Amino acid sequence: MQRYQDSQLYRIRHSTAHVMAQAVLEKFPEAKIAIGPPIEDGFYYDFDLPRPLTEEDQVEIEKRMREIIREGHEFIRREVSAKEARALFKGQPYKLELIDGLERGGVDEYGEKTDEPVVISTYRQDTFEDLCRGPHVANTREINPDAINITFKAPAGAYWRGDENREMLTRIYGTAWQTPEQLAEYLELLEEAKKRDHRRIGQEIGLFTFSQLVGKGLPLWKPKGAVLRDLLERFLRDVQLSRGYEPILTPHIARVRLFETSGHYPYYKDSQYSPFEVEGELFMLKPMNCPHHIQIYKDELRSYRDLPVRYAEFGTVYRYEKSGELHGLTRVRGFTQDDAHIFCTPEQLEEEFLKVADLVEFILNSVGLTDFRARVGIRDPESDKYVGEDEGWEHATQAIIACADKRGLDYTVEEGEAAFYGPKLDYIIRDALKREWQISTIQVDYNLPARFELEYVGEDNERHRPIMIHRALYGSMERFVAVMIEHFAGAFPAWLSPVQVVMIPVADRHLDYAREVAAQLRDAGLRVEVDDSAGRMGGKIRSATTQKIPWMLIVGDRDIEKSAVSVRLRSGEDLGAMHVADFITQASHIVETKALQLA
Repeated sequence: MQRYQDSQLYRIRHSTAHVMAQAVLEKFPEAKIAIGPPIEDGFYYDFDLPRPLTEEDQVEIEKRMREIIREGHEFIRREVSAKEARALFKGQPYKLELIDGLERGGVDEYGEKTDEPVVISTYRQDTFEDLCRGPHVANTREINPDAINITFKAPAGAYWRGDENREMLTRIYGTAWQTPEQLAEYLELLEEAKKRDHRRIGQEIGLFTFSQLVGKGLPLWKPKGAVLRDLLERFLRDVQLSRGYEPILTPHIARVRLFETSGHYPYYKDSQYSPFEVEGELFMLKPMNCPHHIQIYKDELRSYRDLPVRYAEFGTVYRYEKSGELHGLTRVRGFTQDDAHIFCTPEQLEEEFLKVADLVEFILNSVGLTDFRARVGIRDPESDKYVGEDEGWEHATQAIIACADKRGLDYTVEEGEAAFYGPKLDYIIRDALKREWQISTIQVDYNLPARFELEYVGEDNERHRPIMIHRALYGSMERFVAVMIEHFAGAFPAWLSPVQVVMIPVADRHLDYAREVAAQLRDAGLRVEVDDSAGRMGGKIRSATTQKIPWMLIVGDRDIEKSAVSVRLRSGEDLGAMHVADFITQASHIVETKALQLA
């Protein structure tokens, strides 16, 4: 499978970013340029501009981009010294700062850490030259001028180097494809994605909110959102109990020494909250649950007969994400992981790993995320960010690949995607718009057991070191809910809908009957509300539809006479009159079987 970075599309997008920068500089000669990398579906470029952009600017810049493309300019690479680069980018402070980093080494032309040899190079097309290592197309004619698009109707801001204490730049996003048809399809998906944005839908259906007084990146779950989370948690708890997991609970803080021992503190130092002093000792908010779980395992000496030990916790962790990186529920500062850790013998590793993989796939299929692939994340051999002995890494990697093969998974092996302590198998789901989200993960770890000197007594009566499997099925509850909202556009399967039924009386005289039916539904285990608000029936139906409530039961005189309800689905489909008992039987079956359809 070809990497995106090696594809022609990547080169096209990278080159189009340079074309856009040229067009912007021609319009704003006094502008300062920062960075402009390709990204998953396109590219962006950050600028320090003299004024806010307008729709007229967008039209003019896109028009000039197409002209540059059609002129057929070659992309010419050259290597330069740091001195030459500074002369070339005189008056461009952001580029000069990047050149300083390149000269010192260890960072690339975007200011990101890299283990690759540092060479200062530039690419030039027409009058524009940029600090860049490539790759690019050979000539602008390889870019289809009718398959590009840029947008800044609502300009995105970005702090320079991601530092909220630095300059705020204007980020212009763009995309480029090989054909106009591909572009049109992509733009259509973008519009659909806007409609499915979990931030908008989450507010509309009352799941969560944010408060500036509480703090950025710290979601507050409203009653309906809390119900949804509880449903997901209870479902997983019950499944885990049936598969031999034991629930545990751990505190939200710990001594810094715990995370120094595990290696998390130096490794995640930049994304952790500052330690604080308690009675002369340094404590910190936990960024991970695994060191706490290890301490529970270590509390008593185990025999090989006791293993595997499977601990599970819905544990809240805290990480300092920069303001510019926060995004709804998908990137937050406090989140809950459905974390579990399995301590097993080497002989048990394969069986336990396969059991977790089976559990992952059962959960994903149960919640309707049935389209997924897998990724085996291994070490980057050129990087020094990983800990532990080569032998343990090799055993862990081969065990994961063997298990992926036994499961018959569609997977890729990707360097640099391992955790710092071990390789892993990630499940990447495709949502209704075919966007990919990394959800579940299973990690094999020889290193933390060694760092914490974990032991068990083997059949030979000698001390041995267990292997540790880290696993999360939902990943983080916050991100998982965001994915579910966007996948289903807020119209969750009935078993996960915070409100499953709304009773809508035709007139006030039908309220008592609506409440009687609601009581019967509650007794049957269904979550139901009665809309007794003032207003017309049509408005109540529209409100329930906006709330994505699966079933609307409309009751009037005829329904009362026949002990019936008139059933309407959130899709607008009218199922007609149905006896209350029949509706309860049908709805209960749909909920109990976790069906995706409502009828």
